[in-house]
Amino acid sequence: MIYKNDCTLPKEYLEQLTTEGLESLPEMIRILVNEAMQIERSRYMNAKPYQRSDERLGHANGYKHKTVMTRAGEVTFDIPQVREGGFYPRALEKGLRSERAFTLALAEMYVQGVSTRKVAAITERLCGTRVSAAQVSRAAEQLDEVLETWRNRSLGEIVYLYLDARYEKVRQAGSVRDAAILIASGVKKDGKRAILGISVSLSEAEVHWRAFLEGLVKRGLYGVQLIISDNHAGIKSARKAVFTGIPWQRCQFHLQQNAQAYVPKVGMRLEVAEDIRTIFNAPDRETAEDYLNKMVEKYALIASKLADWMEVNLPEGFTVFSFPREHQRRLRTSNYLERLSQEIKRRTRIVRVFPNEKSCLRLISAILMEVSEDWEYGKLYLRMETG
Repeated sequence: MIYKNDCTLPKEYLEQLTTEGLESLPEMIRILVNEAMQIERSRYMNAKPYQRSDERLGHANGYKHKTVMTRAGEVTFDIPQVREGGFYPRALEKGLRSERAFTLALAEMYVQGVSTRKVAAITERLCGTRVSAAQVSRAAEQLDEVLETWRNRSLGEIVYLYLDARYEKVRQAGSVRDAAILIASGVKKDGKRAILGISVSLSEAEVHWRAFLEGLVKRGLYGVQLIISDNHAGIKSARKAVFTGIPWQRCQFHLQQNAQAYVPKVGMRLEVAEDIRTIFNAPDRETAEDYLNKMVEKYALIASKLADWMEVNLPEGFTVFSFPREHQRRLRTSNYLERLSQEIKRRTRIVRVFPNEKSCLRLISAILMEVSEDWEYGKLYLRMETG
């Protein structure tokens, strides 16, 4: 962190800062403020660390830990000490106003999605500081370590596994390509949800999915009883190879959407959607299959392609009938991952095009890490003891 009279921050670095997702991690606040305090100490002593100088005004004397409740949560800072005393960093001066204001400014950047120009104005007005390229780089490196550790943590028993994919624009070799964002979530045996994994890649769909699923297994995932997902490209082969014999529930919500591509007339769409909902809302699989047969007969003459599609695809949404009735509503779709995907989109749309895969992975990992922590301390998603 460099004070405004020392440096003018180029626009692209604030844009980079905007993409980091810092508000999701008190750890990032700790990194930035700690770095600022070290720079302040060097200026106070008129010498950099380990620098020999006749103009030195003091000597570094380690750090003192101080835990502070900030707007981003509880953060433990490393306050630089000077052997001769008399030094206290401005970032933690009276009432910690500067630190709290800085935290609030960072939060506004990401939560509100403000423009780069406004970010610069907010940060300077509230904190009297600007952020240097070197500071952002160092903070990003340390944040990457935190996120990498989280992404590679051990897993354990997961009863229900949800998979989803979304796409973000990423620049590569001068062109813009769609990078697939693979997300795995699950319901643990205690009934709580957790984000299990994330992967960003421009590679072929099946190769990406297979490597991603194999990575979950290598991290100790076991006990899966059901996989819930849409019919994403490449997932079928990868799923069968890695989770051989595990039942698959195709998302009913996406099936209803997919059916619209086979409806010959716009005026039929509401009727078709209602018929499909009737099938999926059946009390058991036998009744659902009976309803399906009737719908196939109904549309055989007036929408033959739809009838053929329904006969082949809708049964992939019936797997849920084999599971406890108390769980079925939560297992029918991957909609909660869709809502999560919308939250990611809200935070990434300001970026538009990521400079590389690593930048994309960093921001989305930070968002998902925060979500997973909220789930861990939140309500049960499912009661696993069923009657």
